[in-house]
Amino acid sequence: MTMLEGIRIVDLTTVIFGPYATQMLADLGAEVIKVETPGTGDVSRYLGSGVPHPAMGSIHLNVNRGKRSIALDLKKPEDAAVLRDLIASADVFFHNVRGRAIARLGFDYPGCRAIKPDIIYVHGTGFGQDGPYADLQAYDDVIQAASGTTSLLPRVDGDPRPRYVPSLIADKVAGQFGAQAILAALVHKLRTGEGQEVQVPMFECFTSFMLVEHLRDAALDPPLGPAGYPRQLDPTRQPFPTSDGYLAIVPYTPESTARLMALLGSDGLTETPEFEAARAKGRHMPIVYSEIARKTPAKTTAEWLALFAENDIPAMAVRDLQDIKDDPHLVETQFFRHRTHPDVGAFHEMQPPVKYGAMPPRDLGFAPRVDGDGAAIRAEIAARHD
Repeated sequence: MTMLEGIRIVDLTTVIFGPYATQMLADLGAEVIKVETPGTGDVSRYLGSGVPHPAMGSIHLNVNRGKRSIALDLKKPEDAAVLRDLIASADVFFHNVRGRAIARLGFDYPGCRAIKPDIIYVHGTGFGQDGPYADLQAYDDVIQAASGTTSLLPRVDGDPRPRYVPSLIADKVAGQFGAQAILAALVHKLRTGEGQEVQVPMFECFTSFMLVEHLRDAALDPPLGPAGYPRQLDPTRQPFPTSDGYLAIVPYTPESTARLMALLGSDGLTETPEFEAARAKGRHMPIVYSEIARKTPAKTTAEWLALFAENDIPAMAVRDLQDIKDDPHLVETQFFRHRTHPDVGAFHEMQPPVKYGAMPPRDLGFAPRVDGDGAAIRAEIAARHD
């Protein structure tokens, strides 16, 4: 039995935020019915090279796996009726259509509650609906800019140009919040029998995520310092060069710093007046990082890793993104599974990272074609009406 067996989610979301949230729930065994635009389907289908199948892109394979697809034009009465039937049979309805547009279609919260009084209605928005940005469009770049994230790299390297973190990080963080929100609402429903409306705004979710450390002393009133966590913004805190590559090394505690300095032959550094003065002001780590960078080129990456493992120093080799599939730990844990999709052919599928003792590993469903399950879903609806 899967963790979410018997839970039905009607998913009217697009791109990454919503599909990523519901993909995690599909991995846990929920039935996710993906409602798509006829013909083209979700934009996420085209996030890839388009080879060998233009509407089955490589990102789609890993963000929409295990879902069923039905294509509906909600401006057509007959297709809107199908969605109403699906909502009537669902535990959760999740969409990221802007508020005014979904209301015009008749699928705002009051409309859906009239169909299914205990529905969990989840609205993935760009911005909270009670603020001045409520109707603005939001994409990952927009949220990175709005949250101050684009100001982080300039603080590290001195280049004043705002820059994005090279990841769809705001979408994925919001997706994690969305999955959490659905699970919490399901627990509430199991306890009380009540559905509810849930709002998951990208801006607030991602700002909350980024400011856990970066609000820092600006959280106090009056502020005791500027926003920004110095350890993360220290330009000397970068991967360290070895004779044949780079290493990440984390001297996180005074004890591990002392051990590391001894291994580097720099144990006298922490006893110098310069270091003591810097430590009194909490500004000593740049001295440590600079010393590490000066000493690590003396050995190979493998030599340092062996030495650090023996002495309980946190360290890891820096790998190129292209080489991650060959990581020995991920190979041993079978994180990547080689599978053959019926429409696309061979591909590498990432396995769910969390393992549950009550749910053994299982084959995950494949990402669907556009409307790949439409006929079957319509037949199920018709059977319920008979």
